[in-house]
Amino acid sequence: MRIVGGEFRGRRLTAVGKGDAGAHLRPTADRVRESLFSMLGGGRFGDPVEGARVLDLFAGTGALGLEALSRGAAHVTFVDDGRVAQKLLADNIATLGVAERTRLLRTSATRLPPAETPADLIFLDPPYGKGLGDKALTAARAQGWIAPCALVVWEERGPQPPPEGFGLLEHKTYGDTVMTLLQAQG
Repeated sequence: MRIVGGEFRGRRLTAVGKGDAGAHLRPTADRVRESLFSMLGGGRFGDPVEGARVLDLFAGTGALGLEALSRGAAHVTFVDDGRVAQKLLADNIATLGVAERTRLLRTSATRLPPAETPADLIFLDPPYGKGLGDKALTAARAQGWIAPCALVVWEERGPQPPPEGFGLLEHKTYGDTVMTLLQAQG
């Protein structure tokens, strides 16, 4: 697993090892991240990455948030309650030397503390098929983590309907992965 574009292009990230069998992590594939960020940078959504404050829910290895930092995001808050994920995140943040531009919340994405600053771009990559994405977005919105008109990129096995307070922009399919793009309303 590596960063596919921007300042850290080509840099390797620590991924799930064979000894991490209980971690249940599913990092977003390099080719999917490359396609996603090409779409985000293509102008249809303005430039949602450059200068953005990013919230990476169910962050796992941090590949999505770190890719955003590499491509010009100002700050990323990573959220994951798994011990293996937290170790991988800490290692990857240290490897890229971006500690001053990141924050790691060691908590459930469905039980967030109040936000200091809302995010403009939200990555949501919950365990597939468990209904946690909707709960995490609802919690993030209730705690002030989502800026008005923020863009949400929700990775799941199938298309996801927008929860209350979000409008559907589109669905993009990459193999067995569907990215649902939403925009916060109001």
